[in-house]
This record gives sequence, C-alpha cells and structure tokens, in this order.
Amino acid sequence: MTGLAKGVWAAALTPLDANLTPDIQALVSHCRWLLANGCDGLAVLGTTGEANSFSVSERLAILDGLAEAGIPGANLVPGTGCCAFPDTVALTKRAIEMGALGVLVLPPFYYKNVAEDGVFASYARVIEEVGDSRLRLYLYHFPKLSGVPITHSLIERLMKAYPGTIAGLKDSAGELVHTLSLIKAFPELAIMAGYDDGLLPVLAAGGAGCITACANIASPLAAAVVKAASDPKRADQAQAKLTSVRRIMEGMPMIAAMKELLALHTGKEGWRRVRPPQVNLSKDKADALSRQLADIGFSLAPVD
Repeated sequence: MTGLAKGVWAAALTPLDANLTPDIQALVSHCRWLLANGCDGLAVLGTTGEANSFSVSERLAILDGLAEAGIPGANLVPGTGCCAFPDTVALTKRAIEMGALGVLVLPPFYYKNVAEDGVFASYARVIEEVGDSRLRLYLYHFPKLSGVPITHSLIERLMKAYPGTIAGLKDSAGELVHTLSLIKAFPELAIMAGYDDGLLPVLAAGGAGCITACANIASPLAAAVVKAASDPKRADQAQAKLTSVRRIMEGMPMIAAMKELLALHTGKEGWRRVRPPQVNLSKDKADALSRQLADIGFSLAPVD
C-alpha cells in the first residue's frame, strides 16, 4: 500500500442478485464504469455499499471478486471496520493482499460513550495484529451513524504510536468547519470530505478530495470541480451543479434512490435490490426523484 487517496472517490454501491447476495459481476461492471467516468478511486464496502449488512465471508468474497476481475488495487480503499476487531483484521489483511491503496476503518460502533482509550486500543489492536508495514489506514469519522467520533486527540495519539500507518480520514459529519480544522491540524494526512457540497472548499484548503455516495451517479460533476479548482468562477459553477444533485438526493433514502437511478439508467431491474433493513424506493418517490433531476438537467454518464 503506497501513496495517498486524492480526487474523487465513490462510496460504491453494492448490487445484489435475486437472493440478496452481492452480485460481484455487476459490481465489477459498476466499478469499471465509475473509473471511466470521473472517479479516481472506489471506497467499496462502506456505508453506501451496505457493508454492515453483509457477513465477513461475503465481504471477503467481494474483495476476492474485484481482485480476480482486475480492478486495480491502487484504485481501492475498502471499508474494513467492524465491531469485532478480529473481523477488521481479517478484512484488512485481505485488502493488503490484493494491493489496495488503503483501508477505511470505522471505529467499533455498537457501544456508545466509550472512553477514547478504548477506541485507541481497538485501532491499536488492529494495526498490531495486521502487522504489515504496507498498511495505510484511513480513519472514518461518521458520528451520526457510528456514535463514536474520531477526535483530534485520538488522531494525534495514533499518528504518534504508528507513524506512517495513518494515511488519512474520511469526514462524513457534514460540517465544513470540522473538516477544515482537520486539514489545518493534520496537513500530512489525506483529508476527504464525505459530503459533495464540501468538495471545493476542502480542495481550496489543501484537502485531498471527497469520498461520497453521490459519486455513484454524479462523478463527472465532481471531477469537473477538481479540474476547475484553480479557476474560481468555473469551480464555483461546477460545485453548484454538484451541490444541486446532492440536495435532491439528500431528500430521499439515498441508497435506494441511487439504486433506482442505476436501474433506470442500465435497464437492469436487479439494481433496485437492497438488503434489509434498507427498503426500495416507493413509486411516488421514484417518480419525484426523476422529475427533480430532470428539472435541473441532470443525467448519468452513458453506459458502454
């Protein structure tokens, strides 16, 4: 594992077959489409990918399937964080074996109000049990869902204890002030916005880019922001287009909404499948989604 993530990374969706099992062939096709249409990389098996609804064996099979299909490891930062650290270790080791650029690791997220010492101990145990100098770990700050924040002091402790291992952080709290504080405090880390409307200001402050759900459908818009970042007028226009899509998607159950759009775009009904507890988008919401996106002139990139 070398280098740092930068640019536009999709928090990739996971297509499912009729048995609600990960459809690896369809995932491979989706990954290739994303990489051909504005994405610099893919954060598979994250929140948007419904990873915590899959077993460890299913997640390992997904990683194996991507490797066997030739998806470049340099374009992958798989989510490997689980409540039980042995599961995190197993997934992280497999990611290293496939040559992934890094791993995106949630803190253990079932117990709330835990001491920072406990969160540190969990990450430390993973790093030490993986025991591989190639490990590049991206911390995943998403307190709204995990209930366990990644604090500045925790980052400092981990960087001091494991120099060179902590590579970056995905900030999905959705608070620009917080993301900018991370960029200022940790300039050596790849700080990635987990929200599309923060892409331009994060880049302007020296951040690395974004890892977002909307990149599954709007990666060319995000790529346009990155390309125009040094031209304020063009960059603002590109960011406005991306933000308008994000605002529409935020008004919907996002995973089901994006899968609905991909089903319509590809003509493949299977894209509508979600794994419980997610539920499909209702027809009324699906119709409203299509209307709202049409009203702003948005369409997905062509599928080969």
